Amino acid sequence: MASFSSDSHNRLPRWDVSNVYPSLESSEFEAALTQVTTLLNALQQQFEQHCLAAGRDPIALYQALADYLQQVNQLSALYSTVGAYTRTFVTTDSYNAIAKKTLSQIEMMGVPLRQLNVQFRGWLRSIADVLPAIFAQGGVVAEHSFYLSEEVEESRYMMSEAEESLATELSLSGAMAWNKLQGIVTSQLTVDFEHNGKIEKMSMPALINLSHDADGEVRRKAYEAEIAAWKTVQEPLAACMNGIKGAEITLAKKRGRPNPLHAALEASRIDQPTLDVMLGAMRDSFPIFRRYLQAKAKRMGQHALPWWDLFAPIVSNERVYSWQECRTLIEAQFAGFSSRLAVLAKRAFTENWIDAEQRSGKRGGAFCMKLQTVKESRILCNFDGSLDQVSTIAHELGHAFHNECLNEKTPLQAITPVTLAETASIFCETIVTEAALREARSRDEALAILETDLIGKTQVIVDITSRFLFEQEVFARRAKAELLAEDLCDMMVRAQKATYGDGLDARYLHPYMWTWKPHYYYPNLSFYNFPYAFGLLFGIGLYAIYQQRGAAFVPEYEALLASTGDANAADLAARFGINIRDKAFWQASLDVIGERVAKYVNE
Repeated sequence: MASFSSDSHNRLPRWDVSNVYPSLESSEFEAALTQVTTLLNALQQQFEQHCLAAGRDPIALYQALADYLQQVNQLSALYSTVGAYTRTFVTTDSYNAIAKKTLSQIEMMGVPLRQLNVQFRGWLRSIADVLPAIFAQGGVVAEHSFYLSEEVEESRYMMSEAEESLATELSLSGAMAWNKLQGIVTSQLTVDFEHNGKIEKMSMPALINLSHDADGEVRRKAYEAEIAAWKTVQEPLAACMNGIKGAEITLAKKRGRPNPLHAALEASRIDQPTLDVMLGAMRDSFPIFRRYLQAKAKRMGQHALPWWDLFAPIVSNERVYSWQECRTLIEAQFAGFSSRLAVLAKRAFTENWIDAEQRSGKRGGAFCMKLQTVKESRILCNFDGSLDQVSTIAHELGHAFHNECLNEKTPLQAITPVTLAETASIFCETIVTEAALREARSRDEALAILETDLIGKTQVIVDITSRFLFEQEVFARRAKAELLAEDLCDMMVRAQKATYGDGLDARYLHPYMWTWKPHYYYPNLSFYNFPYAFGLLFGIGLYAIYQQRGAAFVPEYEALLASTGDANAADLAARFGINIRDKAFWQASLDVIGERVAKYVNE
């Protein structure tokens, strides 16, 4: 890929959050923090004086619950906003001491809120038999019946109130502290790397992005520099992994869960049979992806691909997109699907919702987060001009659109599992990829687009399976003893061999993939990986329905996005005639990818 530069004339944007609060030190932000405490105290009083005092009378319980739900929604909106606002500084500048201190303060404010939620769940369980009569009264309580029913189910896996309270307090100096350390270490690590004839001090995201460079020597040297850099910080990162996974194992056991995966399945709103058939279909598809990787190696004149060529461009003139070209492509294609989606994308670009610039102190990867009180989103990415990054921005804008569709819901009604949270993002990514393929100006450009699409899908199906296998083994072995960095590297390589197989050169894999993927380090959110595969294949299935039905599909699709906090995945999929417990559905989506591979191989 040609080199992408962001000069002063074409500088990449940083996000603007000044419409939320003027600054972290402003009186408006301070007032918001004070208001969080005020609302929390009022909520605690409401629970103790009204909920607990309501006895078992359905009428009294209805009013107590209605008031509680209204107050917790108000508090949740404000608390999530001050937290997200602060994270816009922490994630883009890990050197910002004020932001880090403020985030710590906000996290401590959340402890009594989580402790109150434990009390609330326990109380709900005690009145579970009365809830149907309360729901029958309609109103705000009935509108939150799905949330309340989930809370009752969750209460089955609780320690005592005192133990849950202690676990919440200890998380700040335990798992959450390990999570912060991983973010700081990986975001501040830099490498002196010779690129374009000069030595540059590169952040790790910038160095990793060189895996897309057109020069094979640059890719190889960047891979070697990356491996060497991760080795220098492997011990603190292994400590982070051990700390977080150890805590998860202990808590799962104390809460009566069979394993940490059980909690992940519940959080994803799918069951074990659904996961099993999906993973089974994915495993069956590995030969298809290996065929693609072998064809890529052949195109590059190699027997097998080393890791540093996994993301390599296969044509010498792969297109490099300017920021404006990226914007134009996305806005135009979104408009062809939905005017509402196009308006959302235009707002995101015009109003600086996106932080695209690569820089030291900024976290790698990409994400979208919602600012609840202003009903907006903010997107982080590390733009390098590649189609992959264009697709990434389309993906994150899909999340922003999903947030937009949920704007009329309360925070409690909008709680969405990752499985369903990936629906809109995959859909938007697919829209842009399909458009790029249609509008390709030459055979080489079409081949490059196909390559970008297939390597992305290989990551979601093959690599994510390797991450799932890796995390399974981490939990199994961490339950017996702490893991050395060397253990983690060995496990990572074996997981890659089990999934990529002969699609890659087994001598040159990536033993340190566990160091920088933030998902492994999320407290209380294990197995963050498989929901992405669910989202990809579910999104492909929905896109196929859209191709059949056209514009008539759009209102139902938007209604689906607005309902992801109101039902489980199986029930929502059934609206479109999809049975997610049937392996045939997953195979049909994987067959679409197989058709792309066949086209790539024969191109």
